[in-house]
Amino acid sequence: MSDNQRRDFIGMALGGGAAVGAVASLIAMKKTWDPLPSVVSAGFTTVDISSLKDGELMTVEWRKKPVYILKMAKDDADAEKYLGKRNFKIGDSIYTVGVQVCTHLGCIPGYDGEKREFVCACHGGKFNSSGVNEPGTPPPIPMTIPPFKVIDGGKKLLLGEAGEEYNQLSEKE
Repeated sequence: MSDNQRRDFIGMALGGGAAVGAVASLIAMKKTWDPLPSVVSAGFTTVDISSLKDGELMTVEWRKKPVYILKMAKDDADAEKYLGKRNFKIGDSIYTVGVQVCTHLGCIPGYDGEKREFVCACHGGKFNSSGVNEPGTPPPIPMTIPPFKVIDGGKKLLLGEAGEEYNQLSEKE
């Protein structure tokens, strides 16, 4: 074998080894960028709302945040007022969903079922039953609405995926 052929072979072997190493490095980097399966599965929460009664509030955890689901009472003035803006219908019932975190300083407001409002004990912030901040109280904006999808014929909500009802709301932010 001549020197030129030997040098060509060594060059090609070295280039091939470098290419294999580069591809292996890219594959390893891609795997580190992908979210862990536990993170992906934590993005969705399915909630059974079939047992909620009129005026009843349910709080669930979604992405480490409390999310309220309220089946509005028939005589709640905010139910119709914010329908299509923050509230949505399933059958004859009106529901509202929101991240139960005060938009002032991040406290978790409690729900007063008699007054039909959320009250933040830290600084006196108030939100109506649809999650809209009351004028004259510290919260600057309404509670946020997480993406949700109505599934199973209206018996369940899937938090974390934007469905038709969520996309139709005009005051999501």
